[in-house]
Amino acid sequence: MTLIDGKAVSEQVKQEIAAEVAEIVARGGKRPHLAAILVGHDGGSETYVAAKVKACEVCGFKSTLIRYESDVTEEELLAKVQELNADPDVDGFIVQLPLPAHISEQKVIETIDYCKDVDGFHPINVGRLSIGLPCYISATPNGIMELLRRYQIDTKGKKCVILGRSNIVGKPMAMLMMQKACPGDATVTVCHSRSKDLVKECREADILIAAMGQPNFVTADMVKEGAVVIDVGTTRVPDATRKSGFKLTGDVKFDEVAPKCAYITPVPGGVGPMTIVSLMKNTLLAGKKAIY
Repeated sequence: MTLIDGKAVSEQVKQEIAAEVAEIVARGGKRPHLAAILVGHDGGSETYVAAKVKACEVCGFKSTLIRYESDVTEEELLAKVQELNADPDVDGFIVQLPLPAHISEQKVIETIDYCKDVDGFHPINVGRLSIGLPCYISATPNGIMELLRRYQIDTKGKKCVILGRSNIVGKPMAMLMMQKACPGDATVTVCHSRSKDLVKECREADILIAAMGQPNFVTADMVKEGAVVIDVGTTRVPDATRKSGFKLTGDVKFDEVAPKCAYITPVPGGVGPMTIVSLMKNTLLAGKKAIY
């Protein structure tokens, strides 16, 4: 069993990005600039945004954090999005989700200029991904592809089962694994809460990607010997023994599943760090005006 070390890979990728940025700046080019809008004080969002700002420093990017209280109006938020769209100094930006209930997330996503949509959520980027055109790819699936690539995991002709059909992970992951590329060329099955024979589907998977947000959902009896298991889940489960009062738990029951696997990602330290580094890769593309 090989543990897929997302933390180590993400550090490596950040150093590669930093070297390229240093080269761009040395040639007189513009330093890439990522902006982030954070609404309210959601604990998970605060943690993610802080990690993104820190990653920008390591990569040599300029970063701007714009904060609003959770009572900000939809109009005010959309006006700020339009302002960032028009700002020539901002190469890419994100609006950290989730947003308060009175704001339409879809409206906000669709207002972002798709050429600056480094989260890869705009319908134009999603559409381009589905037909294999250059686009900003949603960060988590992109990070998983990078792990498969760096660990030279063969995906060609393999049966890949994805648990979860979200717009952020499940659907783009399926599209990437199907594409004529390496990694890719897999036979893909997407399972969800309405799927029948879930255990049977999982047992047949050469590559199992769990993205349901249900802690410890995948057990040893669901995984075939020698499978590759990618755990996207990060749920905060109460834990009185920890200073924070919780522990991050994946969708896979790691201790019992790991011995059966050829490769497996841990939680934390697997897919999580790759999500942030994928956003950095998208920001570098934005800085180079590679997507238009």
